[in-house]
Amino acid sequence: MNLHELAPAEGSRHKRKRVGRGPGSGMGKTSTRGHKGLKARSGGSVRPGFEGGQMPLHRRLPKRGFKNIHRAAIAIVNVADLDRFESGMVIDELVLRNMGLVKGSIDKIKILGNGEVTKSFSLKNCLVSKTAREKIETAGGNIEQ
Repeated sequence: MNLHELAPAEGSRHKRKRVGRGPGSGMGKTSTRGHKGLKARSGGSVRPGFEGGQMPLHRRLPKRGFKNIHRAAIAIVNVADLDRFESGMVIDELVLRNMGLVKGSIDKIKILGNGEVTKSFSLKNCLVSKTAREKIETAGGNIEQ
C-alpha cells in the first residue's frame, strides 16, 4: 500500500447537499426552506430563548433577591495549604497560581486559619484573617501589604 492508494472506506464520505441549483436537483426553487415565513428569508431566525410567542422560561421563573454586580471575587487559601512552600519564601498571587492553589479570574486572595503552619514565610498582597495572622506570626512569618 502506498500513500497515493489511501482512500476512505466505501460509503463513509457523503457529498455536500447543494441547494438552489435548479429543479433537476430536487432542491431547487425554495431550496429546502419551504414557502414564505421568517425562516425562509435571508437572515431569518428566531432569537435565543424565543418560544414561538409563549412566555419564555426566563420570564416565567420568579426572580428573588439582589445580585451585586460590583462584588469582588475572592479566592480562599487555608494556612494548611501554605505549608507546602519552603521556609523563608515570599508568597504572592503569582506563586499561588503556579502551585495551583488559585485559579480563574479573581480580585483578591484571602488566607484563612484552617490547619497548622510550621514554616516561616512572607505573605504579599493578601487579605489575612485574624487566626491565620496569629498562626503565621507565631511560626515566624510576616505579612506585607
